[in-house]
Amino acid sequence: MTAPATPFRAASPRTAVLRAEARLFRREPGNLFWALGFPTLLFVVLGCVPKFREVSADLGGIRLIDVYVPVAVLVALIMAGLQVMPPVLTGYRERGILRRMSTTPMRPSALLTAQMGLNGAAALLSALTSLTVGRLAFDVPLPRQVLGYALALLLAATAALALGALVAAFARTAKVATAIGSSTAFPMLFTAGVWVPVAAMPDVLARIVELTPFGAAASALDAAAAGDWPAWSHLGVLVGWTLVPSAVAIRWFRWE
Repeated sequence: MTAPATPFRAASPRTAVLRAEARLFRREPGNLFWALGFPTLLFVVLGCVPKFREVSADLGGIRLIDVYVPVAVLVALIMAGLQVMPPVLTGYRERGILRRMSTTPMRPSALLTAQMGLNGAAALLSALTSLTVGRLAFDVPLPRQVLGYALALLLAATAALALGALVAAFARTAKVATAIGSSTAFPMLFTAGVWVPVAAMPDVLARIVELTPFGAAASALDAAAAGDWPAWSHLGVLVGWTLVPSAVAIRWFRWE
């Protein structure tokens, strides 16, 4: 007697969208480079500079390369949130894809969720790669306060994605989204410490920078790397930079 065939279960609309977006994401070398390759490449280049591997008394007896690990981590978040995601979402809206999706079971919100999830996962993977390369290639100690480091990293990722969603909400075309994302990314890279680490900034400048999402994230990650719990003020800044841009993006985001 032949057993009854097991009924085939089609993937849910959200799962189908996620799979499709994952395939498209992998096929975009530019997105993969900025989200995954560039932060680690930048860190490796800096690590090859002899001065960065010398102990500095101004930094409390640690090396510049040790300070630049969280910087590379934050670069990954900035690239994914502000450079990669907004042009993709805006391009979908510009070409009418979101409008057509609104008439099918695959709601546009599923596409937004998939894009945020993929870019967030890529940024976190790049962050882990930077930590691994720093440990293996340059003997950079791993974070001593792992839970605090993970919390700060997660909040920084959500803040980056919230800013990216805000850009996508107001930009009318993919070119405009790219321009806004790029012009926003450069000051964010400064606050993250790409040119001058936050720990090495003058006190007044550091206090101002720590009010920005990536300045607060840099200080929080530095504290966790040294074994201390991140300051609640820094974590609070990250929460604020997640909630406020998210609320504005939800209010003004248009599907067509």
